[in-house]
Amino acid sequence: MAEVDFKDFLTCAVCLDIFTEPVSLCCHHNFCSSCLQNYWDQNQTRNCPVCRRKSSKDHPDVNFALKNLSISIRQKQDATVHQDPVCGEHPEVPPLFCKDETQAFCPVCEISRHTQHTVVSGEEAERELKEMLRSQLLSLTLQRQSYEELEKSYEHIKHHADEQAQYCEHQVRALFERLQQFLREEENKALSSLRAEQDRQAQSMGPELQRIREQLTSLTNSIQHLEQRLHSETHSCPPESAPPCLRPKAGLLIDQAKVLGNLGFRVWRDMRSLVTSSPVLLDPNSASRWLHVSEDMSVVRRADFQQQLPLNPERFTKYTMVLGSQGLSAGTHQWDVEVGDYPRWDIGVATESVDRSGELYATPTYGIWCLWHKDGKYTNGGNKVVHVRRSPERIRVQLDYDKGTLSFYDADHMTHLHTHKHTFTQKLHPYFEIGPAADAKTKEIRVCPAEGPPEKSDISTQCSTV
Repeated sequence: MAEVDFKDFLTCAVCLDIFTEPVSLCCHHNFCSSCLQNYWDQNQTRNCPVCRRKSSKDHPDVNFALKNLSISIRQKQDATVHQDPVCGEHPEVPPLFCKDETQAFCPVCEISRHTQHTVVSGEEAERELKEMLRSQLLSLTLQRQSYEELEKSYEHIKHHADEQAQYCEHQVRALFERLQQFLREEENKALSSLRAEQDRQAQSMGPELQRIREQLTSLTNSIQHLEQRLHSETHSCPPESAPPCLRPKAGLLIDQAKVLGNLGFRVWRDMRSLVTSSPVLLDPNSASRWLHVSEDMSVVRRADFQQQLPLNPERFTKYTMVLGSQGLSAGTHQWDVEVGDYPRWDIGVATESVDRSGELYATPTYGIWCLWHKDGKYTNGGNKVVHVRRSPERIRVQLDYDKGTLSFYDADHMTHLHTHKHTFTQKLHPYFEIGPAADAKTKEIRVCPAEGPPEKSDISTQCSTV
């Protein structure tokens, strides 16, 4: 029977060396006490380095059976080392180690070759080598753990992307089914209109044909009677007047203009009632886990629970924020935001590079220009108060990227509220942050088209900024 190598059972999975003060976890994995504590301190966790199971003890007890076996194995290794000396002539002299040539040598025979080299004792060289291996092993272990977490993130993202694809396919099919159903109904309406026109034409044509046929019968009888008189009588008859010139009655053809005229335009015009258009489409991939974006991506509300969404780089993880999907880097843009009596919101624009996971304040320093509202008080997102005469239920946001202005208006009364001035250099996205709805009647924030430009005449008379 092959001899069992007990060293394999007495090796620490962290330092890959024989146990020193071995401790045992509840998952039955064993480690050097110092190796385990260092691993826990560096990872800020109490999980097993092998199976990741959480330890029930902060300071596991020493396994004295493993400790005694480890000491025995170490003694055998030391004896083996002394039996295989570096120099056969001076076996009793402890060897030295040259760091420059990375080799052990006899200090009696070869010291002259290493006078300019960095030399340490064999024990110190072994200790430094083991420390280097431990450091490399720990680094690789941490790197492996990082890649394992990254793999989990990618698997979560892939699963969510598959769900997104299914959802989008369902929405596409549902939309086109509605449009096709509408088109089928419009087709039936157009064909019904054609059939009605055919019925009208037939009703107009039938009596006329009947009347004409009756006239033809009467005329034929008259002709036959006159022909008979012509052959039987010789006296002259007064000549009859010439028959009138007969023409078909008007309106007997199908009215093609009524059936086909602007048919495509009329259908398209009516189809617009089925679809909506928003000047800003919210990006669900950027929305906090606490936010829910509507199917048409124009409405956002605070969810009752944190959704299990992947922590992709675009997503806000610390604050309940969401961005518009399209970046703006030139021109003038405007949109309205229905806020109703919602108690806590920020709206404006943010740079594309805004921090999605770190500490963030709604100020230009952090790449955000906004109008901030909380419990009836308004600011510019910083320390400047915006005085508002009446609480607006609909805010108009107007961005002039080229002129470097971002203005806010009460869209219902066209009252100017506040204007930011800045030389923009990055792509900007519409920005929204909402707090809990609490007892407010308004439970969501809605983006909708802005109708007409704001009246700038109110700027100097309707508000002031301190």
